[in-house]
Amino acid sequence: MKHFLRMLIQVCLYFYCKFLWRCLKFVMRKLTGRCELQRICYNTKPGASRTMKIETSLKDSKSKLLQTSVSVHFDAIEKTIEDIMELKKINPDINPQLGISLQACLLQIVGYRNLIADVEKLRREPYDSDNPQHEEMLLKLWKFLKPDTPLESRISKQWCEIGFQGDDPKTDFRGMGLLGLYNLQYFAERDATAAQQVLSDSLHPKCRDITKEEISKFSKAEWEKKRMDKAIGYSFAIVGINITDLAYNLLVSGALKTHFYNIAPEAPTLSHFQQTFCYLMHEFHKFWIEEDPMDIMEFNRVREKFRKRIIKQLQNPDMALCPHFAASEGLINM
Repeated sequence: MKHFLRMLIQVCLYFYCKFLWRCLKFVMRKLTGRCELQRICYNTKPGASRTMKIETSLKDSKSKLLQTSVSVHFDAIEKTIEDIMELKKINPDINPQLGISLQACLLQIVGYRNLIADVEKLRREPYDSDNPQHEEMLLKLWKFLKPDTPLESRISKQWCEIGFQGDDPKTDFRGMGLLGLYNLQYFAERDATAAQQVLSDSLHPKCRDITKEEISKFSKAEWEKKRMDKAIGYSFAIVGINITDLAYNLLVSGALKTHFYNIAPEAPTLSHFQQTFCYLMHEFHKFWIEEDPMDIMEFNRVREKFRKRIIKQLQNPDMALCPHFAASEGLINM
């Protein structure tokens, strides 16, 4: 009974707030002579702040035209904006900037939805060793990461040298499908120097420098043990697939909207997503060294802590995960 009453109160509160919000919008329209879309575009700077407000306004509108505008095809965006201007009785000759601003926002909104579909398609496609294209990508990954070491055979223990679990990497791609391979190859090809350095560090980890403050917290015995302990490495390829999973979940949950709406002047693409993966790999590597885990069993703890830090950063509407390495060239456009 208590649960039913709580649910009833929440439903009543929702409709009450919605009614108040519609009344407020009506009053603001009468006072300013502008609809909500105009007020957002004229009073909010371009980027995630504006696009996310426009997206919310369109989704929450009572107009079917506005509700469906966030899911139209790219080719229909221009016509949709014309229909919105007509519906809102806005003269495009008097308000030319509004159409331009709405178009930029819709390109980002529709592009984000399409990006999710593209990423999901790759994630669902399993690695097929009978597919020449899949095999070629895998062999290129080895070549980019180990340019001076030839691969002796397709099935080989050498794959463990770049962080796969066995002698045939195809089994490691089951969780993320081709998406994991696409991301790893992108990182290894577009930012070869950084990728090879991260791989080397994962195989030959170095202890981070310990601050004086940290030293003071250790007893003499603990300090001696800490000083003699070896840093813990990790499996590069497996971690790459795991970070792909992190990037995928950030995308699907909508957390990456802040980042993409701030860096992509129009529609975010697969290249933007892969560039974000490169950033996350780079940052996770630094974070792993900072955390200095006791053993590889702490991986899930470190990963979860890293995930929370990234989500917290993305809650800032001005946030853009801006990597400064080769993979990001030509993509960041603030």
